[in-house]
This record gives sequence, C-alpha cells and structure tokens, in this order.
Amino acid sequence: MALRCDLGEVITAMVTPFDKNKSVDYESVEKVSKHLLEQNTDAVVVAGTTGESPTLTHEEEYEILYCVKSTVSGQCRVIMGAGSNSTDTAVASSKKAQELGADAILSVVPYYNKPSQQGMKEHFGAIAKSVDIPVILYNIPGRTGVDMAPETIAFLAKEYSNIVAVKQSNPNLDLISEIRMLAPDDFAIYSGDDSLTLPMLSLGAHGVVSVASHVAGNEIKSMIHNFKSGQIVAASNMHKILYPLFKKIFMAPNPTPIKALLSKLGILENNVRRPLVELDEQARLELLECLNKVLSKTENI
Repeated sequence: MALRCDLGEVITAMVTPFDKNKSVDYESVEKVSKHLLEQNTDAVVVAGTTGESPTLTHEEEYEILYCVKSTVSGQCRVIMGAGSNSTDTAVASSKKAQELGADAILSVVPYYNKPSQQGMKEHFGAIAKSVDIPVILYNIPGRTGVDMAPETIAFLAKEYSNIVAVKQSNPNLDLISEIRMLAPDDFAIYSGDDSLTLPMLSLGAHGVVSVASHVAGNEIKSMIHNFKSGQIVAASNMHKILYPLFKKIFMAPNPTPIKALLSKLGILENNVRRPLVELDEQARLELLECLNKVLSKTENI
C-alpha cells in the first residue's frame, strides 16, 4: 500500500549555522542546504532540535525556512519544526509554516508539562485541524519527559488524514511493532536515531530522520534501499560500517558534534548557542578521523 504522504526515506534534521557573534549565518544556511542536496537527502527539517530550536526566535525560524526553501528550489522537501508545549503556540507556528510554504511540519510531544495521553490527542488534534499540510508526530521521551503510547499514535493516525507519520525516538523496539500493528498501513514510521534505522526498518519503519545524513546521506540511503530490495547482508554491512559514526556524532549534546564535524569540512563555523558549548579541536579531529575511516570502508561495499 502506498503511503498517505511519502516525504522520503532520508530526512535530515538540519543544523542552524551561527556566526562568531551567535547570529544566524544565512550565507551558511544556504551552503548547508546545497551540501545536503549533494548528500541526496529527500527532505530537511528546519528549526528542529538539531537546529537548536530552543534558542531560536520565531522570526529566525521563519527566516531560516524561507532561506532553505529558496535555496533548494523544490529539489527536496522542507519540513518545519513547529512544535511547542503550548497548544496555542504550536497551532500558530503550524499555520505560519503552512503560510510560508513548508511541505510539512514536525510537531513534538509537549515537553516539561508532561500531558496525559488524552492531552496529547487534543493537542495534536488541534494542530491537525489548523492546517492542510502533512503533520509528523515527534515522540522523544528522553527530552519531553513523557512517552506517547502506540495507541495514541494510532488514534491520531486514524482520526486525522494529514497526520501522516511519526518520528519515533524511543529505543524500545517493541513499540515499533505495536505502532505498526495498530496504525493504518499507509502511516509512516521514521527512526529518530541513526543507529536504530536498520532494526526499525525490519519492523516496518519507512526511513529515518537523521543527523548523520549531514555527512553520510548517500550511504544511509544505500543501506535503506538495499534492505528494502532484499539485499539484507549488504544493508547489514553498511550499518556496521556506519555504526561508529552514528555513535560518535552523539559524543556530546546534539548538535555540537555534527556542527564540529561540519566545521572541519569547511561548511560552517563551529558555533553553538548557549547553554551548549563548542567541542575543542581534539574532539573535532577525532570526529573527522572517524568520518574518514567510515567513508573509506563504504567504498568497498
């Protein structure tokens, strides 16, 4: 069965470049966008966690969306992180994203106030009813403090046709099986963790919302395509090669490692907004060494 909305298999959770004064570096936003096209990403998420959304103003988020949309010119989809722990704010952000031409929105489970499952149903229902564009649910209990149950995800998928997918950032793989069993067949599941992409694919996931795809997008896509075409050994071999990189880019709070790595590649400056802090030169060199080792091995696959 076809998906109700296919946003692609590799979606990159895009970083937000900052200059030395910690202002958004829009020239580098364009540079990163073009780089991600070279990495063969199907879609990008702007103003998500990897984009340091907690430190962005709404005005900056909207300007980044406009900049990325203009740069990629339809060559990949652009998804906006429009979630909030206030339903009214999330609705307003979702409407603005639609107005500015976002292809979809990514909406996180409300954080800190820890709503009940019924509260989540009402929260996401209000968002879905406020827009016509696709909505991707984002379940990440490690950051929000509460887990969205498979039954809640399935309810929302059945009740609202524009709730098309979930980004599942919970390492409990049993939950993938439960979502797949309860939700409609045309509802997509995305891994929210690079290292769990292959295991989740085996349980019915469609793809990944990735951080590693900033530097290994082609390789991740190859792994997914090999798995789906029945070349399981090739997919497994690629996973094993990429695994050290998947873990290394989370050696410190996201997105500090991937930004440090991108800075070594000359794509942006190594700047994050407080309370995050930049990695030192030794850590940056370790990341670059890891990437070079990984990519040299993938050439033999």
